[in-house]
Amino acid sequence: MFRFKNFPHSFFLFVSLLVAGGCAEYDQSARKPAETTAAYVASVDEWHQKREAKLKAPDGWLTLAGLFWLQEGANTFGSGPDNDLTFPEGKIPTRAGIITLKGDTVTTTIRPGVEVLLKGMPVRETLLYTSAMDSVPRLSHGTLTWFVIKRGTRYGIRLRDLQNDALVHFKGIKRFPVKADWRLKATFVPHPTPKQLAITNIVGQTSMQDSPGTLVFTLNGQQYQLDALLDGEELFIIFADKTNGIETYGAGRYINTDKPGPDGTTVLDFNKAYNPPCDFVSYATCPLPPRQNFLPIMIEAGEKSYGEY
Repeated sequence: MFRFKNFPHSFFLFVSLLVAGGCAEYDQSARKPAETTAAYVASVDEWHQKREAKLKAPDGWLTLAGLFWLQEGANTFGSGPDNDLTFPEGKIPTRAGIITLKGDTVTTTIRPGVEVLLKGMPVRETLLYTSAMDSVPRLSHGTLTWFVIKRGTRYGIRLRDLQNDALVHFKGIKRFPVKADWRLKATFVPHPTPKQLAITNIVGQTSMQDSPGTLVFTLNGQQYQLDALLDGEELFIIFADKTNGIETYGAGRYINTDKPGPDGTTVLDFNKAYNPPCDFVSYATCPLPPRQNFLPIMIEAGEKSYGEY
């Protein structure tokens, strides 16, 4: 499983140097505490229960059992170690078939005697991906499901397992105590012209993502800001802070907020800060915080790392 100890040392050295300077260290005692009501705690707890249920769902991150990058041409797959794509042993025949990449088209051929299903029906040959597809087909065998993903210019096979170890042994996520102090009003400042952020993921691929604007908020008399991305009807923020690698996941955390209301503000609730899927499984392609979203303070709210901290 991907953990902080496996993450490139240079990344954390960069984080440490970056957050060492800048704004003054956050002093929790200097703030007047907001009232943390039982109703508010219950609402955050309910959000967290739904968050964990989503992780454990059949299409949740805990079922992720493999990510295989395709090479141009034929790629064999099955549970045998001599395949190009090695699926979990004992869960599919040693040689199950071939997945072929030609340009931007992916097809598959299943070996005779191997039952692979597409929408519940046995399939022998099928198209798995073209750029014109609205959604990609999902193949299954036993507890396994697999399908094509595209990241940048690369094509891969994402594998799910309904009996994946990460799911079977999931023990819940530890959190900081819920405190209303961490539920903050943020002002949304739209970018004056269309802007894209260079977002690098954990496998080193960089893509340009649309950013509608910046969230500006105040803690302990100090002003901070975070560039936001779009996520459907919400804003999505990838951020780092000085708890990373100590109590929280080393490569940062995520948080979603509502889009701003008519007054141009929204609520930034760090009690709902959550871990990237890479904290649970090794096969996700998690986006990392952009440089400007490194906060030089400790955000002692939300999820703690699922790892060894």
